[in-house]
Amino acid sequence: MIEPGLRGEFPALAGGPGRDPPAYLDSACLSLTPRATLRAMEEYYTDYPGCAGRSVHRFSAEVGRRFEEARERFARFFGQRDAGGVVFLRNATEGLNLVAQGLAWKRGDRVLITDREHNSNLVVWQRLARERGIRLEILPLDDAGGFDGEALDARLARGVRLVSVFHTSNLDGRTLPLEEITERAHDRGAFVLADGCQAAPHRRVDLERLGVDAYAVSAHKMLGPNGVGLLLAAPGVLDRVRPLVLGGETVVSTTTTDHVLRPPPHRFEAGLQNYAGILGARAGLDVLERVGLEAIEEHQTRLNRTVTAALADEPRVRLIGPASPDDRPSIYAFTVDGVDPNDAALFLDEGHGVLVRSGMHCVHSYYAARGLPGNVRASFYLYNDRRDAERLVDGVRELLERVPGRPVSGTSAARGGSRRPGAVGRRRAAGSGAAAARSARPRRRAERRPAGSAAGSG
Repeated sequence: MIEPGLRGEFPALAGGPGRDPPAYLDSACLSLTPRATLRAMEEYYTDYPGCAGRSVHRFSAEVGRRFEEARERFARFFGQRDAGGVVFLRNATEGLNLVAQGLAWKRGDRVLITDREHNSNLVVWQRLARERGIRLEILPLDDAGGFDGEALDARLARGVRLVSVFHTSNLDGRTLPLEEITERAHDRGAFVLADGCQAAPHRRVDLERLGVDAYAVSAHKMLGPNGVGLLLAAPGVLDRVRPLVLGGETVVSTTTTDHVLRPPPHRFEAGLQNYAGILGARAGLDVLERVGLEAIEEHQTRLNRTVTAALADEPRVRLIGPASPDDRPSIYAFTVDGVDPNDAALFLDEGHGVLVRSGMHCVHSYYAARGLPGNVRASFYLYNDRRDAERLVDGVRELLERVPGRPVSGTSAARGGSRRPGAVGRRRAAGSGAAAARSARPRRRAERRPAGSAAGSG
């Protein structure tokens, strides 16, 4: 059970004079920041604004102690006994690139990914295929959310060196059986790298149990600030990875002709670190631990069930991903027949104060393969409540009323369940007419387009 008053810890959810608090349903992109995180960041700048490990004065000693404590804290959070496998970076994208570009590749080495990876786990492999001659192979996934272990084995039998997959998808919210994937890959001698951005904020991740070799996460999706990411590696893995950036803090000593690198993880942390951000991210972990990841997953699943059931019998609303919200607890991804996804998102924002994401969600390859322009994605987290879910349903229903259309032939996820009469009420939203008018002409772009939401971006 989510504790009462939790929403009050997030300043962005405060309303104002004549302004309702927003229904923020875009946590898969960026989680909101609690006051505890903000306090920890401010405390660094006001109480001990030093450079860890570079000076001997009290500011430097204090930030150095807290910095390494944060490393140990993240190791425990992810079930790692050795904090030496925790590397602080800018984001998960940098972590994936660190492994991909830091390993020693031979021409013809095979890398296996799925057919719906985030661009961060696709583009780097495409570049390595062009520049170093690796062979990139794609494992198709079942649209309904299943996983075929035998299909994976068939690919591994061809001599795959590395498997790189998402743990939980930012596209449709499904979670892959990472422990099974890792076991099958290791049986064939393959290294396993995982994108954990969407899993780590929502479920308990025990890396020693999963057995994965390297796992990348971003703090900005788990109550931390922007600009902090982590690569978590199993013992010995980082010894095989070449640093991408060298300089201050990465070396034991230098001469004019040579240098000696520090041991991992410090050799990967070049330059002055984002101490405030890392300490803020650690404070975000404390909030997650206090609330409980099991409670968070149960809570967001319950909200997802509300939305899924309420919209299940709307023939123009087409679900993307597994039919059951239990198989995609944090995400409800959908399209509305006859409505451009970006126009739908604008309509929900302008008329109902519902903030969702629209577009291709940095998985352009998935949409390109299917000829789709994108979709709308609502993502739930610990600070959302039932009223947020109801506002989303209200907005989608009003959009359907205002923009006439007929269902397009084709298939979508099964529409099990039904809407309970009166479970979610309808209301007209002032200010939504302009967006609805634009949505009635989906081939024309809206006058106000959110930055980064067009087809060419994430």
